[in-house]
Amino acid sequence: MNPNYVGDGEHNNEQMQSQKRQRTVGLTIRRRWIASHPTTRVIHVLRRQPPCRHRVGKIDGDRGATQRRETKRMQHKGFYSMFKGSISIICLDFETPLNAQPINQGVYGSTALKHVLPALSINTVTMSLGEAHSEPPSLVISTVLSLMAYNYPAEKISVYLSDDGGSILTFYALWEASLFAKHWIPFCKRYNIEPRSPAAYFSESDGHQDLCSPEEWSLIREMYEAMTERIDTAVLSGKISEEVKANDKGFHEWDQENTSKNHQATVQILIEGKDKNANDDEGNVLPTLVYMAREKRPQHHHNFKAGAMNALIRVSSVISNSPIIMNVDCDMYSNNCDTIRDALCFFLDEEMGHKIGFVQFPQNYNNLTKNNIYGNSHQVTNQLLNLKVLMGGMDSVGGPMYVGTGCFHRREILCGRRFTEDYKEDWDGGIKDKTQENIDEIEEKAKSLAASTYEHDTQWGDEIGIKYGYPAEDIITGLEIHCRGWKSVHSNPPRPAFLGVAPTTLAQTLLQHKRWSEGSFSIFLSKYCPFMFGHGKIKLRHQMGYSIYGLWAPNSIPTLYYVIIPSLALLKGISLFPEITSPWITPFIYVLCVKNMYSLYEALSCGDTLKGWWNEQRMWMVRRITSYLYGLTDTVRKLLGLSKMTFAVTSKVSEQNESKRYEQEIMEFGSSAPEYVIIATVALLNLICLVGGLSQILTGGRNILLNVFSPQLILCGMLVITNIPFYEAMFVRKDKGRIPFSVTLASIGFGMLALLVPIV
Repeated sequence: MNPNYVGDGEHNNEQMQSQKRQRTVGLTIRRRWIASHPTTRVIHVLRRQPPCRHRVGKIDGDRGATQRRETKRMQHKGFYSMFKGSISIICLDFETPLNAQPINQGVYGSTALKHVLPALSINTVTMSLGEAHSEPPSLVISTVLSLMAYNYPAEKISVYLSDDGGSILTFYALWEASLFAKHWIPFCKRYNIEPRSPAAYFSESDGHQDLCSPEEWSLIREMYEAMTERIDTAVLSGKISEEVKANDKGFHEWDQENTSKNHQATVQILIEGKDKNANDDEGNVLPTLVYMAREKRPQHHHNFKAGAMNALIRVSSVISNSPIIMNVDCDMYSNNCDTIRDALCFFLDEEMGHKIGFVQFPQNYNNLTKNNIYGNSHQVTNQLLNLKVLMGGMDSVGGPMYVGTGCFHRREILCGRRFTEDYKEDWDGGIKDKTQENIDEIEEKAKSLAASTYEHDTQWGDEIGIKYGYPAEDIITGLEIHCRGWKSVHSNPPRPAFLGVAPTTLAQTLLQHKRWSEGSFSIFLSKYCPFMFGHGKIKLRHQMGYSIYGLWAPNSIPTLYYVIIPSLALLKGISLFPEITSPWITPFIYVLCVKNMYSLYEALSCGDTLKGWWNEQRMWMVRRITSYLYGLTDTVRKLLGLSKMTFAVTSKVSEQNESKRYEQEIMEFGSSAPEYVIIATVALLNLICLVGGLSQILTGGRNILLNVFSPQLILCGMLVITNIPFYEAMFVRKDKGRIPFSVTLASIGFGMLALLVPIV
């Protein structure tokens, strides 16, 4: 025997020792890495199963050969798994680099208590333009009351409401809220109730009554219902009584004729937090509450929501001048009374706090149905990927984007400050600087800052404040903040920080996504394209994260091809895929199965239902062939100068019958919108092609045709199953929410024309 021969067992022992040394080094590096990072940042890394270790001793004869073959087979299997994994990564889209290293930010509530608590300006904007059906005043004031009741020193909170329509009805509702706040805020803090939106609190079960005496609970509820009844009555009548107007000087701002698009600037401090007489029922200080309606004139462009936000930044600078500005939509009420403290934990962090430009909380909704009929949830399936994994992944490369609501900003950053390592915030500034000024003088000074001509020949909307010129002003603002060197944080606490109202009709859903896709695509084609504007300023992965949303709109073109051409080819006897028995069909089957299985796993793992996942798949298809298509065409028209930018407000209310159908998870149509013609045409076209394709297979060579056309048959069949609710809305349903007969006729006509189009 060769004395240099090393037996199988000894050879494997050497391999195991080598692997052990490698694992020891890896664990040491990992421990040092964890020790060098803040404990408040919980890192979710990709977890891999350790490799199989085959403990082979001294084996001889056939048994040893068999064991060696088994070991070699396992090695080949491992290489094959690695190959599959590599192909999967290559096939994934821009989200892949972000999914690989998501960060879920955690906080410790006591961190902020070690510092001077900074003052805070809370800005909320209503874009209703005087239309009560889009953003009802009763909905707005519930949000305002929840923001005033935070678990935070009241003297450091200032709440601002911007009413872009300049409506006396909104001012009246806020005036009523200022009176009710004297009872509501101490009630919330005394019993530590959640949520602190009275509308949400009283709409839940009566189980909250065990926190206090039934008499007190009933009294507060009666006061709230009486207030909302007075507000709703005023909205229905469209006017305020002279008796009510005499109670506050602010009502005199409407003595002259005003319209939603032509009115003077109005700033009214309804509660002055520094006033000793502005106390609640228990003698505690109340937060400052301010109503603002910026001046709007037909001859001056007002820049929509971005213009209102910038006016709030200026007005708040002369009233509170708080170093932190939080902005939230008027329909997104506070669902967590400790959100301010959670956000401040990031700003006040001793190691990373000086680098944080803004803290973004996710959007969540309180009116979703069990199976999420319109796919509006931001917690499940693909939206889970966008907000939890994608946002968390962006955290690892510089921070998430600013989404326009539920966000805490540094005031100086919104005013154009760039990041420097020696930057230090003055947390002790703000409210106290304005204590000696008269309220009337402050209001007049603030009005001048809200004038329609104030921004002329200034850098507002360009270098300062929220960006102008794009429907998605929030995304572009966040991008520039990142390009100035600042980081951001995505915080998603177990109890959602904010809850809003999701669209309850298909039209509202499509309008919302049309606005998002159009705005993001406009940015992608502008000088602010993440790959150009962010080049050399932010990481490539960060640029890719921003670009995902910019490519929503052009994604409509391949989706239209996907839902039309294969079905037409099936009807015309044209094969587009390899035969089902061909090995070349494997990549198609692999991608189809893995994509859907992973999506289903995501949905089920976060509490969604199988039907909810299926609804989400349907809505992604519908949004792509309607909302994203319109976003694409409108963007192109703007670039060609054929149209101008508009801002569409999603309605926050529905008719009673619409709400009932929404709760029953029945899709709402009811109008002859062009989007419905597209949906119905695609649905009917796939049904015709499926019937025609099946008839050809049954009458022709069954086995041969099945082998050739099975992939297209499966695809067309799945599209037909997906479109079942649309067939019901066209041919079965009799309610007002069905697809109108005119839409059905138009879709039949367009479908017949599509059948005549040659595809080769």
